[in-house]
Amino acid sequence: MTLGIEQKINKLREELRLHNYNYYVLDNATITDYDFDLKLKELEKLEVENPQFFDANSPTHRVGGEVTKNFKTVAHKNRMYSLANSYSKDDLLDWEKRIKKNLETEDVTYTCELKYDGASINLSYENGKLISAVTRGDGFEGDNVTANIKTIKSIPLVLKDNFVDDFEIRGEIILPLEGFNKMNEERIEAGEDPYKNPRNTASGSLKLQDSAEVAKRPLDCLLYHIVSTKNIKSTHFKTLENARGLGFKVPKAIEVCSTIDEVFNFIEKWDIKRHQLPYETDGVVVKVNSLAQQDELGYTAKSPRWAIAYKFKTEQESTVLKEITYQVGRTGAITPVANLEPVQLAGTIVKRASLHNADQIEKLDVRINDTVFVEKGGEIIPKIVGVDLTARPINSLPTVYITNCPDCDTILIRNEGDAKHYCPNEYGCPTQITGRIQHFISRKAMNIDGLGAETVELLFNQGLIHNYADLFELKEAQIIPLERMAEKSAQNIILGIENSKQISFEKVLFGLGIRFVGETVAKKLAKHFKSIDNLMQATFEELIAVDEIGDRIAESVLSFSANLINIQIIDRLKGYGVQLEVSAKSLENTTQLLNGSSFVVSGVFLLFSRNELKKSIEDNGGKVVGSISKKTNYVIAGDNMGPSKRTKAESLLIPIISEADYLKMINN
Repeated sequence: MTLGIEQKINKLREELRLHNYNYYVLDNATITDYDFDLKLKELEKLEVENPQFFDANSPTHRVGGEVTKNFKTVAHKNRMYSLANSYSKDDLLDWEKRIKKNLETEDVTYTCELKYDGASINLSYENGKLISAVTRGDGFEGDNVTANIKTIKSIPLVLKDNFVDDFEIRGEIILPLEGFNKMNEERIEAGEDPYKNPRNTASGSLKLQDSAEVAKRPLDCLLYHIVSTKNIKSTHFKTLENARGLGFKVPKAIEVCSTIDEVFNFIEKWDIKRHQLPYETDGVVVKVNSLAQQDELGYTAKSPRWAIAYKFKTEQESTVLKEITYQVGRTGAITPVANLEPVQLAGTIVKRASLHNADQIEKLDVRINDTVFVEKGGEIIPKIVGVDLTARPINSLPTVYITNCPDCDTILIRNEGDAKHYCPNEYGCPTQITGRIQHFISRKAMNIDGLGAETVELLFNQGLIHNYADLFELKEAQIIPLERMAEKSAQNIILGIENSKQISFEKVLFGLGIRFVGETVAKKLAKHFKSIDNLMQATFEELIAVDEIGDRIAESVLSFSANLINIQIIDRLKGYGVQLEVSAKSLENTTQLLNGSSFVVSGVFLLFSRNELKKSIEDNGGKVVGSISKKTNYVIAGDNMGPSKRTKAESLLIPIISEADYLKMINN
């Protein structure tokens, strides 16, 4: 009897999954809504009566109901890179030239896909079932929104066919225009303000605490990239076709192009046709089609070399410039800001736009009360691109750039080669002080829960903190009396500060805010010097000897290290127990066996993923480089190694070794 009920439950689940797929992916309903609801209710009843057959990926879980008060932040197994942008055919031609030069071949084909305007998502599957859904976040880690994602009908919870044991698939959560407009009609009718645009509404939907509320929103998911250590298919296009066959909603607006001219034709076609689409798109993504060539090209610090986004011409509107104000950044850089008569642009109300620097103001000859043309750079950041001189007032006067800091009145400086003016009052300018502290507590640095920009401003204004070392001396009793604070808030702040003492050295180093030392540079410096003492005692020659550390970064580190205030702050941080050296645990499995040797990794491997192999090389003191040169010591070759790399390695007499050979090198 029990076996019969289990079979009935499984049969209903399969039927409902198929109907979902037909309706939400193929747009071809094979059952009425009424009959679908009857089957769903029958399944719900059977599952309640027979909890021993629970399945987290049952179609009944698509209706939501799970409440998530705090979305857990998780690290991405594989980093989610951002795309480099292009705005002209010349940009694409330059990109193609770099591609062919790096590959040393003219034999390159491309895929062209539309760039969808939504919220990026990473879906993980194991043994054919959805395991987790994580937002892009900062690319290194994001928020786990699995319960909310399960409510989106076009995302398969269980795959139609067998696939590799585990893989990730990435895409964009979007809100179709019809559904967005309907939601706004309902809000207006209820006397509420309408949502601004589909992209922000889709992104906000993923962070709603009640998944039942998410289920009410007509969200969709368009998928465009698979990440797996297994060699699934030979090309990106075939991989997406395979994914479509498994039940994923892969858009059909994708073409393989043999030449850059065919790429241009695709762009021109969709620049017109995009206005007929049921959802928003802002450009075309061009990718190298061959997965072996993608593998060979690799990544920069921010983007894949094998892909680029071409942005369609942005919307432009005119409005009046009411005032120019000046912002001070945490490094003292001054940014002029145009305060505008509010104008609707690309789905949002724009009131402010960046004027970048004094040169830009002079170049545009932009003045107060000018009618200016505004557009969104990459359809994200508003910027002024021109002035309507025919509308300029007769009594108009040229803009005179400020000479003193708007926050501390210090005379501004501008060094030769700098794009911007700077306030040199590094330790006395209020905005620079609070800006450095805000950077120190940020998610990518110390990640101190309970603290935000407003709280930092509040603590500073009350004289409780003057630098980031002061945070570690705060007491609950000092925080509780402050505005908008209570005992629980104060406890959370103190706990967050205490927990930050466990943050790794590389993140602490990034948090110190040394000019030009971003996340990637901080990792390289931490790995090379192992401690803040070694770094601050390093000479210019020792600094520039580190991979990718140039003169400008070296000079900045030396300047930081020579400053008495910084030395005192670092000494205090040591006393509070902040991690200012690489932990013994992280050094446990490291050696210097490969010190002085550089490696190129090419192909697909059986015993390692590419990232695991690169980490192993670095953990053993070796250096991983992207391209072969006379300075390369070894090439580790896997399956589908790029033929041009093999030819070049052979011509330079560079040893080509297998992963088995590599293991012998580090295990002997």
